[in-house]
Amino acid sequence: MSATLVTQALILAGGQATRMRPYTDDAPKAMVPVAGAPIVGYQLAWLADHGVKSVVISGGYKHEMISDYAGDGSRFGVEIRYAIEDEPLGRGGGLKFAARRLAHPDAPFFVLNGDVISTFSLADLSAYHEERGGAVTVALSPYRSNWGVADLDDKNRIRGFVQSPELPYWINAGIYVFNPEVVAMLPDKGDHEDSTFPRLAQDNRLIGYRISGYWRGIDTVKDVMEASKEVRNTGALLAPEFQTTDPNT
Repeated sequence: MSATLVTQALILAGGQATRMRPYTDDAPKAMVPVAGAPIVGYQLAWLADHGVKSVVISGGYKHEMISDYAGDGSRFGVEIRYAIEDEPLGRGGGLKFAARRLAHPDAPFFVLNGDVISTFSLADLSAYHEERGGAVTVALSPYRSNWGVADLDDKNRIRGFVQSPELPYWINAGIYVFNPEVVAMLPDKGDHEDSTFPRLAQDNRLIGYRISGYWRGIDTVKDVMEASKEVRNTGALLAPEFQTTDPNT
């Protein structure tokens, strides 16, 4: 597997994720098991497989569970640093706070929301980011409907249904490449998508990258069940030493 041009990453794992209850009653969202292994386990393994050497995990709610699981990162093949919020700072504020812990603060870095699992090429993403010359590149995934879509003829007779089709739109996949100068533009509290990203878009410095390959955002209990099924069906289970529950449940 080709190595990425970007060798450091930051995982935003500080949210409480009330929509994920009961999974998050006693655990942070990043520790919710998918086919036996926590979401953060898949992320760390993916980053390591693509040449990332250093990872900062931004934590808040029940952050000790993440550090107890991931430790110093050596068993994943990365170095892990932790940035623990004393109070909720929002995604943008949490990102700005955690960026101070990066191993190389003057170099580009990946950012991952703590609720996504993917397998696309990070080397391709980082190369694209460098080629396009933006300040932030946002990975985009095809939008998939949550419902079955009726296939109608010209007389409105239903010929069938297509379950959860991909629609001709692209959504924010929660995976980014940031240039270091953007950190100063982030809010101390709040969401970067409400402030920093609109400014970059206005200046034509916000770039979109359409990913191909597996991606799943995990925001509800239904997402957990569907993602677990997808991981099992594709043979993408993590090794037993990274699992915390039965992968078949």
